[in-house]
Amino acid sequence: MDVFGPVADLYETARPGYPAEIADAIVAYHGGAPTSVVEIGAGTGKGTDVLARIAAPLTCVEPDPRMAALLAGRFPDAHIHNGPFEQWSPPVGGVGVLACAMAWHWLDPGTRNTYARRALAPGGTLAVFGHRYDYADADQRAAIRAALHAVDPTVRERPRDWFHHDIADSGQFADVRREVFRRNLRLDKERYLALVRTFGPFLARSPEQQQRGLTALGRLVDDFGGGVVLDLRTTLVLGRG
Repeated sequence: MDVFGPVADLYETARPGYPAEIADAIVAYHGGAPTSVVEIGAGTGKGTDVLARIAAPLTCVEPDPRMAALLAGRFPDAHIHNGPFEQWSPPVGGVGVLACAMAWHWLDPGTRNTYARRALAPGGTLAVFGHRYDYADADQRAAIRAALHAVDPTVRERPRDWFHHDIADSGQFADVRREVFRRNLRLDKERYLALVRTFGPFLARSPEQQQRGLTALGRLVDDFGGGVVLDLRTTLVLGRG
């Protein structure tokens, strides 16, 4: 999950945050404030901003040292564990809330639900949330997808509710629920291309493909009048251990 280290600063400035209501939804589902919160793959703290609102002792597990350093600077009261989730040892008795923002797909699909369940205290809460980036304008969506496909025909999107199904189908959690938050996010060309430069699929491509993609997208945004409007869909999945 250390693919984002080289763009840690850009990640912090370009990625949109999460609705504050997520903290309220977690506390309501849990039945009150938990005794502890642990965040998996905390990155630079986009999800941590929300989880810190719960006002419980907070531990952030982040494998990339550059992102962990940014995280420590932003959240001095949190305990930062620099290492993979799979190598982190939960406290005796487990944790009250185990959360993961936009990092569930980086965990081993064969073990992530089992490890998460084992980390929870009896009756503890799993809270997984993340954004799905779409476009408010259907013509913009079609043009951008066509441009990206021309650069790399192998690009594929995960199903919209994939981590909801992953958690529910694992059989590890009871009372699995989903909440969806939506908002439109208007970005000018500079902010949009900066956001694209933080996406995992973009960073996994060759430098030549990256440049071709940015050039194609930049031309499209110019054609759109200098900006795009994202349909930002944030899904929160809750389960009980």
